[in-house]
Amino acid sequence: MEKKTIVVATGNAHKLREIAEIFPEYRIISQREAGFSGEAEETGKTFTENAVIKAETACRALSMPVLADDSGICAEALGGAPGVYSARYAGEHGNDRANRALLLKNLKNTDNRRAYFESAVALVFPDGKTVTATGRTYGYILTEEHGTGGFGYDPIFFSDDLQKSFGDATAEEKNAVSHRFRALTALREKTGGELQ
Repeated sequence: MEKKTIVVATGNAHKLREIAEIFPEYRIISQREAGFSGEAEETGKTFTENAVIKAETACRALSMPVLADDSGICAEALGGAPGVYSARYAGEHGNDRANRALLLKNLKNTDNRRAYFESAVALVFPDGKTVTATGRTYGYILTEEHGTGGFGYDPIFFSDDLQKSFGDATAEEKNAVSHRFRALTALREKTGGELQ
């Protein structure tokens, strides 16, 4: 039986792979593969608002259901920063190394290194129906990078669940406890197991 396709409003290959690993029963493709190469302007103040903006933009262009994720890391000592600005924290969008370095620098003089990753996912249908869900995973920010796995802030995030950094975790370990897994699992429950 042919797998149903889910279009994801992202150009991030890491996110696509992670979603495909979490939902192996679906064929996961990027919005570009589906025929839309535009960019949504992420003007939302929350992860959920940005996820909806991204999914709605691609859904309108493609006239098909689209899934989007917006996620980031939130440090307690910084009032939840970098938050929705996680991907462009150091100025340049997607410069993981610079983003990690700036976060480590900004936490240098604090003892409170508690943090969580949050993911908001939105599934938008052509008829306007929208389903959203969020997930979090807790831990703290290390003082230096550990491991080479994952992406983004993974090497400096020590997971409470795994008792190791996401950079030291295998994809399977991370996917079992990640914020994205929890958000997508909650979304699946809200849609009765069907993402179509």
